[in-house]
This record gives sequence, C-alpha cells and structure tokens, in this order.
Amino acid sequence: MTKIAIIGAGFGALTTAKTLRKQNKHVEITMIAPKSEFIYAPSLIWIPSGLRSGDDLRISLDKFLKKYRINFHQGTVTGLQDEGRTVITDTGNISNDALVIASGGRFIKKLPGIEHAITICEGITAAETYRDRLKAMQGGTIAVGFGGNPKEPSAMRGGPMFELLFGLDTQLRREGRRDKFKIVFFNPAPKPGKRLGEKAVGGLLSEMKKRGIETHLGHKMKGFTENSVKTEGGEFHADMILFMPGMTGPAWLANSGLSLSAGGMVKANEYCQAEGAKQVYVVGDSGSFKGPDWMPKQAHMADLQAAAAARNLLDELNGKAASHTFKVELICIVDTLNKGILVFRNIKRTIVLSCKLFHYAKRFFEWLYLREYR
Repeated sequence: MTKIAIIGAGFGALTTAKTLRKQNKHVEITMIAPKSEFIYAPSLIWIPSGLRSGDDLRISLDKFLKKYRINFHQGTVTGLQDEGRTVITDTGNISNDALVIASGGRFIKKLPGIEHAITICEGITAAETYRDRLKAMQGGTIAVGFGGNPKEPSAMRGGPMFELLFGLDTQLRREGRRDKFKIVFFNPAPKPGKRLGEKAVGGLLSEMKKRGIETHLGHKMKGFTENSVKTEGGEFHADMILFMPGMTGPAWLANSGLSLSAGGMVKANEYCQAEGAKQVYVVGDSGSFKGPDWMPKQAHMADLQAAAAARNLLDELNGKAASHTFKVELICIVDTLNKGILVFRNIKRTIVLSCKLFHYAKRFFEWLYLREYR
C-alpha cells in the first residue's frame, strides 16, 4: 500500500489529509505531530477579552483521524533521511512513498531581551499570559508591534497584531479603563501592513489616530528590556510588550537535506513541490514560494496550497506531471471586538471594507471551519 506522511497538525496538514482521502480511498496516510490536537490560532486574539477560552480553541483530532482513516504518530520531527523517504522523530522513524511538510514556521527570537515580550501566536498559554497581565494592570503603557524576516519578505504575521491593538482599545473602553492606559504601536516600516495594500495601510493608521493610539514607525528594532522598547529611532517606556517577530522555518529543516531559502524555509515551486526533491511537498509557513511579495502567511493561503499539493502528489505517484497550482490571495478580517475591517487582495484588485457585521462574520467562519473537527 502506498504510504503518505504529513508533518504537522495545523491548517495545511488537515486540508492536505482531507483532500488526499477524498481523492484516494486506498493510500495509507500518517500524520506526525507532538499532539493529536488542532489549535484554532485566528481566535487567540479573543482570549484576552474573555470572548474565547483556551478550551474553545483546543480541538481534539481523534474524531477527524477516525473519520478519514488517518494514522497518527505522536512525536517531534528532528530531520529527514533517504531524500525525504524517512521522517526522523524522537519517538521513532516513519517511512513514506511521498511526504508533505506542513509543520508551520517558528518565530525568530534573536532580538536582545525578546523574552520580555509576549508573542500571542505562540499559542494558548501566551494569550492567557497576556489576558492575566492586562487584568492585573491598573494602568500604564502597552506597546504592540511586529517585525519581519529581512531574508524572507512574506514571512511576517502582522494581521493579529492589528487585531490585538484595536481589540485592546475596545476592551479597555468597555471596562472604563482606557484613560488609564497609553497604547503605542511600533514597527520598523514607515507604512506597516503594506502587504495588505496602500488603501488598507491608510485605513489602519487612520483607525489608530481615531482611537488615540500613538505610533513609533520607521525605525529598526534593537531590542527590549523588561519595561522598554529599543529602536534606532529611540527608546520608549512600556509596562507590557506584545510583539510578533518575523518567521523562519522549523529548526529540523537544517537536518532535512532539502534546499532552503535564505530565510530558512523550504524552496518550493508553483506546484508546492520541494525544489530538487522527489515526491516531497511543502505547504503553509514552512515553505518559500515564488509569487508577489505580499503573498500572505495565513491559514487561508495554507489551505489553498494544501489542496494543490495533495492533488499533485497523487498525480506524481500515478506517473503524471504536477499541474495543479494555487491562487495567491489574501483574505482577512481585522477584528476590533466591535466591528471588522475586511481586507481582500489578489493579483487584480484590493478591497477594504469596514462594518460591524464583519465581527460576527469572523465568529461565524470560526464555527463553520471547526464544525468538522468538533
């Protein structure tokens, strides 16, 4: 029986597994991850306000694995052997006839003092830490920002930080505490969020001004202390720092034998094939894909890549050439707890709309997406 291994248990991995099984009922599929659970990361932004709890976003994959007849290997990947035909983990090796890497990326934690900043997309624990610290604060300055990977322009995740920024303002106003806090948004780019399009950048900066959020923009990051943010444009005080660093590939890629980009991710073509490797595919944050510099690192993009990769993999196993490509498009709702700013971008157009209903649309999409896994 043909064996297909999938590294990861996130958006790209789950979509790959579903697509493979729907296209072929006979291949043996093994998913490899530290836990058989899925964390719905887009809703981590709602934990600080109490709109969601950790248990709301932590989904067991047992039912999903059983429904799609997927084997699960619990372990942490440490490398590859035999040109990708063997996945090395700390709990044993997994052989395969084809491999999909969907393990996500990791945040670059090189700035001095970065341990003093909370990176909410690291998971539920980070979001709960932020929630608890905010609740205990009587006032002060909260700094919110994000960085990038200079060697991989697309490897940044700014959307959640805009959501945290506006959500923080809304939450403090609801609690009657906004006047006791100063909120500062910082970013090394003079026009942060440029990948969303010029119209979106203008809208985001206008929203900050309207909410009384100060900005510190266009200065390269130097580091952090327990109570300050340091940039080449100066240092400013902060009682709590929320920061999203740029991203790179998982550490085990150094032991994979695969061709990596300067930014540390697997080089991939338009068919999601790992460059120079046979029957090895990559989707989502682990990959470095050719395309416009605004190509997002987000769940929607990972899903589109995963669907293409699964079909191409099966075609390759059947002796056919890969032919399925993926659309490059950005879709996100920047939520503010009381409304949403919809941003859509593809090769042809950019659309930016703001409406209270988009907040509820984001909540509905969460329910719709998770329905299958619950």
